[in-house]
Amino acid sequence: MDFRTIVPVQKGAPKIEHGKGVFLIGSCFVENIGAKLDWFKFRNRQNPTGIIFHPSPIRRFFQRLSNNENYSDRDLIEFNDGWQSLEAHSDMRRESREECLKDLNTSLENSREFFAGASHVIISLGTAWGYIYEGTTDIVANCHKIPQKRFRKELSSVDEIINDLEVISHSVSQMNEEAKIIFTISPVRHLKDGVVENQQSKAHLTTALHEFLGNNDSAVYFPSYEIMMDELRDYRFYAEDMLHPSKVAVDYIWKLFSYNWISSKSLELNLEIDKIQKALSHRSRAENTTEHKKFLTKIQVKIEEIQKNHPEITFSQALLLLGLSIF
Repeated sequence: MDFRTIVPVQKGAPKIEHGKGVFLIGSCFVENIGAKLDWFKFRNRQNPTGIIFHPSPIRRFFQRLSNNENYSDRDLIEFNDGWQSLEAHSDMRRESREECLKDLNTSLENSREFFAGASHVIISLGTAWGYIYEGTTDIVANCHKIPQKRFRKELSSVDEIINDLEVISHSVSQMNEEAKIIFTISPVRHLKDGVVENQQSKAHLTTALHEFLGNNDSAVYFPSYEIMMDELRDYRFYAEDMLHPSKVAVDYIWKLFSYNWISSKSLELNLEIDKIQKALSHRSRAENTTEHKKFLTKIQVKIEEIQKNHPEITFSQALLLLGLSIF
């Protein structure tokens, strides 16, 4: 007897490989998947202007990329002795207007360059609730701790979200016709909006996304939300805040994702990379001993072998970062 629901996951094609690029954008669940891609040394670029939860500012970002539209002074606001854009996360906040504008446009430029060679685009939708700043009409990416009274909160309709998704898809195809879009709905719970409101939000995202996918062959769905809700339906699979998936949950969802979307060749390579990464993360109590130096030499040989066969993979100054020497 099986005591849990197994969520079926669609086999992906084309597969993700180390030599190709993966572009990720969206909610903080992107950070979880991106961290896994970093660990296993996949070429990836994630959230160039920081975490974005709502489909609308994600759409606006892709429009800037495809239209070669840089940020300008009118896209910045000053608050609490800092400069930021309502289209970007507070991570992009800078002390001066010039610095903020420069870093935002550098992120766009680097994203365009990376995007041209990307094989996959992963987009994680977090919420359908949006905040509109006074005197404007667009949903912001982040409120930057500006007083809430200066924003109007609204729930995007299914049709509005579908429109965002259509524009995103069109923008992606304009820049890279070969890129495969993988949509997912973040399993992170947005309980600040309210328990019922969070469910309403996820329902709008789900309805809009599947209606869009029914008429679009260039994009597919990965059910991270359903895996969390049905297979991992227990609070032990949440972090201490009871909102975000725990490490165990992230590992499990990554396992399902990698099994279905990563090539067999790269999966085999992941096993070797994982051993090296764990070895590099280990701090020995017997540093600078003969045995430890032999251990480091063995790791270095494995690194050099992988980098020789896979030039796209780098462990730049891995041993040096440990503060160790094999000589």
